[in-house]
Amino acid sequence: MTVQTATPRSFAASPPLLGKIAIPGDKSISHRALMLSALAVGTSRVTGLLEGHDVLATAAAMRAMGATIERREDGEWIIDGVGVGGLLQPKGALDMGNSGTSTRLLMGLVASHPITATFVGDASLSGRPMGRVIDPLAQMGADITASPGGRLPLMVRGLAPAIPLSYRLPMASAQVKSAVLLAGLNTPGITEVIEPVPTRDHSERMLKGFGADLTVELGADGTRHIRIFGEAELRPQTIVVPGDPSSAAFFIVAALIVPGSDVTIANVGLNPTRAGLVAVLQAMGGDIALLEAREVGGEPVADLRVRHSALKGIDVDPAIAPSMIDEFPILFVAAALAAGRTTTTGLDELRVKESDRLAVMATGLRAIGARVDETADGLVIDGTGGDPLPGGATIAGHLDHRICMSFAVAGLASKAPVTIDDIAPVATSFPNFETLLAGLQA
Repeated sequence: MTVQTATPRSFAASPPLLGKIAIPGDKSISHRALMLSALAVGTSRVTGLLEGHDVLATAAAMRAMGATIERREDGEWIIDGVGVGGLLQPKGALDMGNSGTSTRLLMGLVASHPITATFVGDASLSGRPMGRVIDPLAQMGADITASPGGRLPLMVRGLAPAIPLSYRLPMASAQVKSAVLLAGLNTPGITEVIEPVPTRDHSERMLKGFGADLTVELGADGTRHIRIFGEAELRPQTIVVPGDPSSAAFFIVAALIVPGSDVTIANVGLNPTRAGLVAVLQAMGGDIALLEAREVGGEPVADLRVRHSALKGIDVDPAIAPSMIDEFPILFVAAALAAGRTTTTGLDELRVKESDRLAVMATGLRAIGARVDETADGLVIDGTGGDPLPGGATIAGHLDHRICMSFAVAGLASKAPVTIDDIAPVATSFPNFETLLAGLQA
């Protein structure tokens, strides 16, 4: 099991944030680049890979199942794959650390291979339910034994050949969709996922890029029918991972709320299934300009120039939630400093993330002086109109990297410092967060 030592850190009122930064590679794309490269026949090369704990857990698991994965001194990753169907029996348990993405997607891969894998994780991950992935994979023939409540530790005994499935997602979840599609890679026939609400589509884009036979059709009612033809042969690729919009989010909001700020964030992935936060902040009056919009490896990318802005509260359309589900904690911080009321609904999914992000954000924001009401599926926040928050509290981060970084940003616009009880979880997704922040403050 992963054990972390608590590292408290305080964040105080900041001078203007000025300069240009490059953020770490996109976490979702990094996970998938490693997994699909490990299933291709031949050598793939990946640059810009996010080297946080979560992605390194994926790399370690793919190595344990037979892939050769090496990082060169120049930061390029070289992956020699085993081929679809070629995963080997791991010798020990696969330690997923804090990574729900690694766990759910790798469960899908194992489910259609004739191997058995045990998944373990840290205290936070071990509290997260895996039933939403267990159900479809069990229908495909995998034998899954989980801890009470469908939690880790759990064991997956794969079935080969697995049983093709047509599965309608009961909730918007890119991880469940991806797990089923990855299981379908080594399943004869056609595996279909029916998606009532679009979610991030990195898996579909990258599977096609690696040569999988995958089609996407829109139904008359707006549902997406994603079909993958199994027993695929994947071709090795050269992949450039764009900057992670979920990591950029913290610096976007920091620049908007710290007076005098003018920050450019280079090479940000703006996949339309991920870029909801930018649109919402622009609707709140945020000065965010997209520079040099381009496409890299099938993914839309741009540089973002963000300047301090007088934000105003809005009602956030719940339909946009899947395209910014990880960015709501930092949006709540922006709302706490906006003029007027911001209302969010349809966010039940936030209660089963690394923490109950609705409850944890509501409690923490109140502790630093924000006016917040928590509802069953969202938060209602009455902002300060741009005045600093009182601050002065120690926040429990609950081993949740996005909670920790959200309150770090809140501290930059508070009268008294905001202390995070443990900053260590930030390394799961954004190892150089504090270094980049210090550079902009200098």
